[in-house]
Amino acid sequence: MNRRRESGLINMARRAGCADELPEPLLDTETHMVESLIPDILFGFTGLISIINPIGIAFVFLDRTASLSKEERTQLARKIAINVLCVLLVAFFIGTPILHFFGISMQALRIGGGLAVAVGGWQMLNAPDTQPGEQPAVKRVDADNAMSKAFFPFTIPLTTGPGSIATAIALTANRTHKLSEFVISSIASVVISVAVAVTVYLVYSRAVIFARYLGVEGTKVAMRVSSFLLLCIGVQIMLTGFSEFLIPIATMQPVVK
Repeated sequence: MNRRRESGLINMARRAGCADELPEPLLDTETHMVESLIPDILFGFTGLISIINPIGIAFVFLDRTASLSKEERTQLARKIAINVLCVLLVAFFIGTPILHFFGISMQALRIGGGLAVAVGGWQMLNAPDTQPGEQPAVKRVDADNAMSKAFFPFTIPLTTGPGSIATAIALTANRTHKLSEFVISSIASVVISVAVAVTVYLVYSRAVIFARYLGVEGTKVAMRVSSFLLLCIGVQIMLTGFSEFLIPIATMQPVVK
């Protein structure tokens, strides 16, 4: 309620042209919240894109939809992108209450999810090179059953697997109930989800172009770079979880007998 009142005072003062006369803490609070929005969006988008790895998966998608026409492949990519958007929004806004229901702490989620992400990145970084046709995860589809496969397995687990869902939940694990901060965090979550979904659509629908211009070697380089970023992101999530767990213990006051 106080933050809402502060924001209202700031807006009224700005409309009146006297924002310079407001107390400095009010301006600093709003400025800090807005400035933190862009880094949060960039960090979340980079983390999810590195985990999803749409460029690498696009070649698997292209191989499994080889029998589809360009229009059918574009329509399927659009449906997958919509599914990705829905999955990420659910993870961002409902994932944390679900964890609370099962009694899983945010620190445990960050440490466990970060470990899973880091291990996945390490395995991808050290995996032997394979051709797109050697991927056995998804069988080829034809025009008759392509749309029925849009959610499973093209969306889950091929595009948004456990790693990306756990990361989305971990990114909003510390979301507060203060209205202004909740709004900023919600805006970041929606923007990240939309940006990831749009990226998935653009990459999947243009998989043929990537295959033509990027080539096999270029795909290998892109996958290695994204694997290293994925490893670093997993380590960062783990460090955040450990710090949240250890700092209260380190700052705990000794019991006086």
